Amino acid sequence: MTSNAPRHVAIIMDGNGRWAKQRNRPRTFGHREGVEALKRTVEAAGDMGVRYLTVFGFSTENWTRPPDEVSALMDLLRLYVERDLDKLVKEGVRVRIIGERSGLSEDILGIIRRAETRTKDNDKLNLTIAFNYGGQNEIIRAAQKYAEDVKHGRAPEGAMTPDQFAGYLDTRDLPDPDLIIRTSGEKRISNFLLWQAAYAELVFTETLWPDFGLEPLRSAIEDFHRRERRYGGAGDPAP
Repeated sequence: MTSNAPRHVAIIMDGNGRWAKQRNRPRTFGHREGVEALKRTVEAAGDMGVRYLTVFGFSTENWTRPPDEVSALMDLLRLYVERDLDKLVKEGVRVRIIGERSGLSEDILGIIRRAETRTKDNDKLNLTIAFNYGGQNEIIRAAQKYAEDVKHGRAPEGAMTPDQFAGYLDTRDLPDPDLIIRTSGEKRISNFLLWQAAYAELVFTETLWPDFGLEPLRSAIEDFHRRERRYGGAGDPAP
């Protein structure tokens, strides 16, 4: 176990389609292989001492993709969370699903409820899957919740602190990510954890998601430890 691993690592799992295209296979094949990469990465993160792992599974924008690809992305929960739930329970993994739940099918909602209920007392690794999630959507929903609380007297009117607002986000029970990794070489965060990423370190790797696992994760964490985290401060003066 790596004692100095970042407390919270978040990953934008990108590159399934390109990985499949390189092999003359359909994009759906890449998404299925991406599930295997997720299994490897969850195990590696736990072994390295990461306490919180958040992965971007399905965005609010993914609904515009072809129906067969949307179905394959939905299989992230069916093929991983549902099929491996007994193993996740046994290995002490707590599963949370964040994102907009309206519009999801009843079988997906059932998988979410079972996973969160059965793992709620686990604490070795906190696995959060952002599913039907968008950072802008999350912030809007948080503002709406706050407005409702003010309207019904559950929250005071007036100035709000960042910590108070964070209490309305989907991630209110989680620390902000220390490190955000995006696979496939793209250099953007694509509406992922917009509020929470304010002071995260960003690592962009050329590795396509289906090839991700222990070694790429270790490399990203080594990169993270070479950074100087200033949180807006000036840092050490030059010699």
